[in-house]
Amino acid sequence: MDSKITNSILYLDNVSVSFDGFRALNALSFVIEPGELRAIIGPNGAGKTTMMDIITGKTRPDQGEVYFDGAIDLTRKDEAEIAQLGIGRKFQKPTVFESHTIWDNLELALNRKRGVFSTLFYRLTAEDKARIEHILETVRLTARKNDYAANLSHGQKQWLEIGMLLAQEPKLLLVDEPVAGMTDAETSETALLLKDIAKTRSVVVVEHDMGFIRDLGVKVTCLAEGSVLAEGSIDFVSNDPKVIENYLGR
Repeated sequence: MDSKITNSILYLDNVSVSFDGFRALNALSFVIEPGELRAIIGPNGAGKTTMMDIITGKTRPDQGEVYFDGAIDLTRKDEAEIAQLGIGRKFQKPTVFESHTIWDNLELALNRKRGVFSTLFYRLTAEDKARIEHILETVRLTARKNDYAANLSHGQKQWLEIGMLLAQEPKLLLVDEPVAGMTDAETSETALLLKDIAKTRSVVVVEHDMGFIRDLGVKVTCLAEGSVLAEGSIDFVSNDPKVIENYLGR
């Protein structure tokens, strides 16, 4: 197997998919390294959501290779199998259990056996409690752990949902527009939060907020019309004439 595949956490090569004659992805290729935090930008219709749908098994590509963790062919797995392999996806709109406490949300999300009897007779271990405490600290919600999720701000609900994904112990986290609707302070804190998370796993962030992308200070991939338009630092990508024409200039 190609060393580029075996040394990567996520490998896409020549991935294409069409819907009713519209080519949503057009020979898309890029590689995410283990422990990398990557930002994905691009105009509406660039293929960002379709890309995440393919990585998570929601959509099958018409052609191309998609490998995870150095060897696993994701095109042969369904959504449930891919989630169990260690790929977590956070959608743009947060979905938390508002009538439960922050602690309970994280406890419900813990990565453990899901059988009826396992659930009925499960008791939190000291290891589970320590894991939840660590996640609370990571997502800046320790002081709110006994509050109901309904009482959190929009930004804090986003953090809680990221925490719920962390409770499932993913190797790769896909995060879709995490700072949409956030205050400036929450946006800045989210950049720090994601950088903290990326110390122990790989994170791919899809976002439109260029100030936030600059705060992340990571490699940026710009998509347009289903393929990579430019890749590099935020300054390099922002000054690319093709990116200005297709995205930033709009």
